[in-house]
Amino acid sequence: MRLMIASDIHGSAHWCRALLDRYESERPDKLILLGDILYHGPRNPLPDGYDPARTAEMLNLIKDNILCVRGNCDSEVDGMVLQFPVTADSLLILLGNRTALCTHGHLFDPENAAGVRCGDILISGHTHIYGAEEKNGITYLNPGSVSMPKNGNVQSYGILTENFFEILDMQGGILCKYSFV
Repeated sequence: MRLMIASDIHGSAHWCRALLDRYESERPDKLILLGDILYHGPRNPLPDGYDPARTAEMLNLIKDNILCVRGNCDSEVDGMVLQFPVTADSLLILLGNRTALCTHGHLFDPENAAGVRCGDILISGHTHIYGAEEKNGITYLNPGSVSMPKNGNVQSYGILTENFFEILDMQGGILCKYSFV
């Protein structure tokens, strides 16, 4: 299984289009969105091309291929314009003999992994900083932010398989590769 993982679009139609262009190139089995899809929140500036309605329209075109969790900027009203479920706090994925917990990151993080067992995977966004590392026996993966990266990062997304996690920029260049042993 090949999964594309993205977080923190924050209503940017410009960066959503870039993500969907990469989606078409990558041809994953599913696109997993880790929340903060339509709104930028009160602490963030408006992202480039801010247009939540257009962002929703674009994502709805591939609704059958999206799995999604709720971010801290998402609300129940988003379900009125998005045609896929958006209110779950987490999602479990089986990757061979590992379990991956996908969440936004505001409720669960490497210090509060909510029952993720040693050897398993926690995948979250929220920080807008990409990364892949092992902490406390858990593999922690973050694809970064589609629209508003922080700490000098660039806009990014991830590709996850049973064997590896890659973080890529919006041109498909590999920023980081983590192999599962």
